[in-house]
Amino acid sequence: MRRLIVPAVLLGLAACGQSAPLKPATGQQLPVAPYGRDGREVAENLLKPTPQAAPERSVELRKRSEERLQDPFDLPPPDDE
Repeated sequence: MRRLIVPAVLLGLAACGQSAPLKPATGQQLPVAPYGRDGREVAENLLKPTPQAAPERSVELRKRSEERLQDPFDLPPPDDE
Protein backbone atom coordinates (compact mmCIF):
# COMPACT_ATOMS: atom_id res chain seq x y z
CA MET A 1 0.00 0.00 0.00
CA ARG A 2 2.83 2.42 0.85
CA ARG A 3 4.44 1.82 -2.51
CA LEU A 4 1.39 3.29 -4.19
CA ILE A 5 1.10 6.37 -1.98
CA VAL A 6 4.37 8.03 -3.03
CA PRO A 7 3.77 7.73 -6.82
CA ALA A 8 0.16 8.88 -6.34
CA VAL A 9 1.29 11.97 -4.41
CA LEU A 10 3.96 12.78 -7.03
CA LEU A 11 1.44 12.33 -9.83
CA GLY A 12 -1.00 14.60 -8.04
CA LEU A 13 1.64 17.30 -7.59
CA ALA A 14 2.68 17.08 -11.22
CA ALA A 15 -0.91 17.46 -12.39
CA CYS A 16 -1.64 20.65 -10.46
CA GLY A 17 0.27 23.01 -12.76
CA GLN A 18 -1.54 26.00 -14.20
CA SER A 19 -2.07 26.01 -17.95
CA ALA A 20 -3.80 29.39 -18.34
CA PRO A 21 -2.40 31.94 -20.78
CA LEU A 22 0.24 34.27 -19.38
CA LYS A 23 -0.75 37.79 -18.40
CA PRO A 24 1.19 40.61 -16.75
CA ALA A 25 0.88 40.91 -12.99
CA THR A 26 -1.87 43.14 -11.70
CA GLY A 27 -0.89 46.77 -11.96
CA GLN A 28 1.94 45.98 -14.41
CA GLN A 29 2.07 46.40 -18.18
CA LEU A 30 4.02 44.72 -20.95
CA PRO A 31 7.13 46.59 -22.13
CA VAL A 32 6.63 49.37 -24.65
CA ALA A 33 6.72 48.46 -28.32
CA PRO A 34 10.15 48.61 -29.99
CA TYR A 35 10.85 51.48 -32.37
CA GLY A 36 9.15 50.85 -35.71
CA ARG A 37 6.63 48.32 -34.41
CA ASP A 38 2.91 49.11 -34.32
CA GLY A 39 1.79 47.37 -31.14
CA ARG A 40 3.10 45.70 -28.02
CA GLU A 41 4.39 42.17 -27.95
CA VAL A 42 2.34 39.29 -26.60
CA ALA A 43 3.69 37.66 -23.42
CA GLU A 44 4.23 34.30 -25.14
CA ASN A 45 6.38 35.91 -27.84
CA LEU A 46 8.53 37.65 -25.24
CA LEU A 47 9.28 34.31 -23.56
CA LYS A 48 10.53 32.61 -26.75
CA PRO A 49 14.33 32.74 -26.89
CA THR A 50 15.85 34.29 -29.98
CA PRO A 51 18.01 32.09 -32.22
CA GLN A 52 21.04 33.98 -30.95
CA ALA A 53 20.11 33.27 -27.31
CA ALA A 54 19.47 29.57 -27.93
CA PRO A 55 21.34 28.54 -31.09
CA GLU A 56 20.77 25.18 -32.69
CA ARG A 57 23.30 22.60 -31.72
CA SER A 58 25.61 21.35 -34.44
CA VAL A 59 26.90 17.98 -33.45
CA GLU A 60 29.87 16.83 -35.48
CA LEU A 61 30.94 13.47 -34.19
CA ARG A 62 34.47 12.29 -34.78
CA LYS A 63 34.55 8.78 -36.16
CA ARG A 64 38.30 8.40 -35.60
CA SER A 65 41.17 10.45 -34.30
CA GLU A 66 42.57 13.02 -36.70
CA GLU A 67 45.74 15.06 -36.74
CA ARG A 68 45.26 18.71 -35.87
CA LEU A 69 45.94 21.22 -38.59
CA GLN A 70 48.57 23.91 -38.08
CA ASP A 71 46.99 26.95 -36.41
CA PRO A 72 48.47 30.18 -37.85
CA PHE A 73 47.17 32.17 -34.85
CA ASP A 74 48.84 29.96 -32.23
CA LEU A 75 51.75 32.35 -31.60
CA PRO A 76 54.24 32.33 -28.74
CA PRO A 77 53.87 35.08 -26.11
CA PRO A 78 55.72 38.33 -26.88
CA ASP A 79 59.11 39.01 -25.31
CA ASP A 80 58.68 41.76 -22.74
CA GLU A 81 62.16 43.13 -22.06
